Amino acid sequence: MFATIGHTFELMKMSWGVLMKDKELLFFPLFTVVGLIAVIGIFFSIGNASGAITRLETNTTSRGDQILYALAFFSSYFVVIFFNAALVSAALERLRGGDPNVSSGLRHAFAHIHMIFIWALIAATVGLALQLLRANQKNAIARIIIDMIGGIWEFLTFFVIPILVSENVTPIGAIKRSSGLVRKTWGRQITASFGFMLVYFLAVIVGIIPAFIVGMISGVAAVAVGIITVGLALATVQALEGIFKAALYEFAMGEKPAEFDLRTLQTAYRPAPAAGI
Repeated sequence: MFATIGHTFELMKMSWGVLMKDKELLFFPLFTVVGLIAVIGIFFSIGNASGAITRLETNTTSRGDQILYALAFFSSYFVVIFFNAALVSAALERLRGGDPNVSSGLRHAFAHIHMIFIWALIAATVGLALQLLRANQKNAIARIIIDMIGGIWEFLTFFVIPILVSENVTPIGAIKRSSGLVRKTWGRQITASFGFMLVYFLAVIVGIIPAFIVGMISGVAAVAVGIITVGLALATVQALEGIFKAALYEFAMGEKPAEFDLRTLQTAYRPAPAAGI
């Protein structure tokens, strides 16, 4: 396992090399943040004006309030998935020998927006259902099982976005294709997810350090610096993850992604050996 994690970090370094050639890929995570702020602002204003926020605080929500919350939840999912699709599209363009930019990534995502919309609806429905099940479950073991189901869902749908922007399939077809690729090729794919969890954690720590130093002089300035540095660190990791996912998809399809070492990919993500072999 530790050897596989080591290879995963080697692939992350290759993703960094791609990002340094296309620094504009950082804009897509930043667009996600801006989009989420806009969505939250719009629905908060609507909820405040309609009294939905007040009713939520007093647990007297109406059917209309619930619809409003569901729309806000879906809209947030759509923003995240759309800009992730744009990021993966641009990354795939680079890995296939092209020279992507922000407009080419957005243009490709818009070309598949109808399928992205349906996938966002499916993903948001599953996500909301799992959240509601967990919130209404008092048994700790049952909550763990629900979390495991959510983890399996994320694992099996790992390649849905690259498939949607690369292949002429429906979201349901993309889910089937993704689960098939995962089961067939990624015997150790979960190691990559674990590796990126560590990277996100380290990114937050790195982003906090400048804020901590500035905080010795001014608390207000420290907050401002922290928002900028932590946000930039997380945006960088998200961009790396998009490149990483695009490279894994290319490799799963039997291609050699440009800027990536084929031997490292083969070593890190060969299928797990069968029992008894």
